[in-house]
Amino acid sequence: MKMEALNIGDLKINLPIIQGGMGIGISMSKLAAAVANEGGVGVIAAVGIGMFEPDYAKNFIEANIRGLKKEIAKAKEKTNGILGVNIMVALTNFTDMVKTAIAEKVDIIFSGAGLPLNLPQYLTKDSKTKLVPIVSSGRAAGIICKKWKEQYDYLPDAIVVEGPKAGGHLGFKRNQIENPDFALEKLVPEVKAQVEFFEDKYNTSIPVIAAGGIYTGADIKNIMELGASAVQMGTRFVTTNECDASLQFKQTYIDSSEEDLEIINSPVGMPGRAIKNDFIEKINRGEKRPVKCPYKCLKTCDIEKTPYCIFAALMSAMKGNFFNGYAFAGSNAFRATKIIPVKETVESIVREFKEAVATKF
Repeated sequence: MKMEALNIGDLKINLPIIQGGMGIGISMSKLAAAVANEGGVGVIAAVGIGMFEPDYAKNFIEANIRGLKKEIAKAKEKTNGILGVNIMVALTNFTDMVKTAIAEKVDIIFSGAGLPLNLPQYLTKDSKTKLVPIVSSGRAAGIICKKWKEQYDYLPDAIVVEGPKAGGHLGFKRNQIENPDFALEKLVPEVKAQVEFFEDKYNTSIPVIAAGGIYTGADIKNIMELGASAVQMGTRFVTTNECDASLQFKQTYIDSSEEDLEIINSPVGMPGRAIKNDFIEKINRGEKRPVKCPYKCLKTCDIEKTPYCIFAALMSAMKGNFFNGYAFAGSNAFRATKIIPVKETVESIVREFKEAVATKF
């Protein structure tokens, strides 16, 4: 068994690893370019991308468009590799972010946090951008394939299936997160089965990419044996020199224990996985903080009822201010021991994969 190249349409990805899009400034141009330079897919997260623009609070839409253009341009200056943008369906500026990514000729759009049922409508005649939805069930994969084909005569170029061990917002109910019926190992074959129907019917290829809780090369080997063509990894790339977050943010991963990783109720109405801290404890105790919302960034956020602004909390954490925020993290964040370059991280993952394959025989 080898770590074979991933083909998404006419894109050949030599290292079948997609770096997960981590929002509010964690994965921007620096991290994305570094991963792309190693042969994987580097991904810029669109949510909060305009936060460093001076007029961000006043001109939310325009600042984000400018921010995304700048980050894509910066990444392209540093790499000739394959670049993606992660755009959440739940964003109020979803359409603007999609149109901007396509206009800037980004290689791939990854889209989840809701079903991206109308994503193909934004493609232009000359666009080469590949469309990859992120789902949490075989059923969702089937719905998207059917709808896209019927309405746009288009099928996903690949599909990411994200299990409940991922960091950040999860596409599962609380009681499903620990339920073995919803484990990634069960979801991958279910999504494969849905996809194969469309592959056979329309004589095409829709690779399935597994995500959520994949941390080592051995994890990659195990999930590939279940039918995944590639993996998406976020948490492992946080503790790299090139990750765009502050040193303090990365250090919270290194300092965390397995017990520190907990499922929280996000203000946007979904459970999320984060590293426990005083800020989360205060929320859990019902110490409501005053909320001002200059952004209105997420469709699902009820500003009248929420105890805090998730955007502000995650932005604070990214900058290293944990008094006013917390870090999202995947279930394996506690395994990080040091901050190293992306190149070294990728070499470790490939070595772990080879060792796992060798020990099998």
